[in-house]
Amino acid sequence: MTDLILHHYPQSPFAEKARLMLGFKGLSWHSVMIPAVMPKPDLTALTGGYRRTPVLQVGADIYCDTALIARRLEQEKVTPALFPEGREAAAAGLAQFGDQVLFQHGVAINFQKKGLASRFANMPEEVIKGFVADRQALFASGTANPLDTRVALSQWPALMSRLELQLERDGEFLLGDTPCIADLAHYHPLWFVASNKAVADALDGYPAIAAWMGRIADFGHGSSTPMEASEAITVAREASPAALPKIEFVSPGGFELGQAVSVSAVDYGTDPVSGSLVYEDNEEIVVAREDERAGLLHVHFPRYGFRIEAA
Repeated sequence: MTDLILHHYPQSPFAEKARLMLGFKGLSWHSVMIPAVMPKPDLTALTGGYRRTPVLQVGADIYCDTALIARRLEQEKVTPALFPEGREAAAAGLAQFGDQVLFQHGVAINFQKKGLASRFANMPEEVIKGFVADRQALFASGTANPLDTRVALSQWPALMSRLELQLERDGEFLLGDTPCIADLAHYHPLWFVASNKAVADALDGYPAIAAWMGRIADFGHGSSTPMEASEAITVAREASPAALPKIEFVSPGGFELGQAVSVSAVDYGTDPVSGSLVYEDNEEIVVAREDERAGLLHVHFPRYGFRIEAA
């Protein structure tokens, strides 16, 4: 089975980015719901320890991080393009800004006191405490630190006014009249703010942004079918990883194919995934690993934002 399987949960901003990528491409996919907090035993059976949301599964191939998921979906269906020809670097660079800087601001605005109260309204105290503890653990190591809410609120008007001005003057999307990955990466942090009624007024007074967000939302999420996590694990166990390209590539870290390595995110959620290095190129690192439930898997990571080390 080589269908697309997305492991996600509804409130995740990066999952919304992935769902919109699927909608933008007009793709059909299977939807597996995962917990918002650890433990995530079914997900980690597939990833080997990577815990961030979302994860894309294609048979026995597991794709981590939306930056790489975008490139995998580009292979699945070339048009419409997430990385427009001739503007690949601009699209990827703008997307990186949205996924990092704008995302940190959106989270900090959501996690101010009134934002948390609204997002967790009527939930038991232990659920709230569990979520906060999980997110603290997520940032316990790595280079990223949670952005102070006061700083985020102070800087927000600068970020929004720049975006508003460009959208007023330079077409319907960030790179002109054609949408791309940069739009989706800027959209999901704002979607996270807009989805919380206690803080949604941070987007008031920006009509061009509001209209642009409507155009992005209109992409929809494609056509999805629910799937149980156990079924996704069975799919992986009964499949074989896809054949990898044969390329000439000099490993910048001096690693050799077949070498035991571990791969982990640099910024946050730095849980390492161990396995045998089976592929490297300019954008991607792939390790093979065996799981007693899911069988032989290839776990794919983007090169940028991740480190690879000898195990």
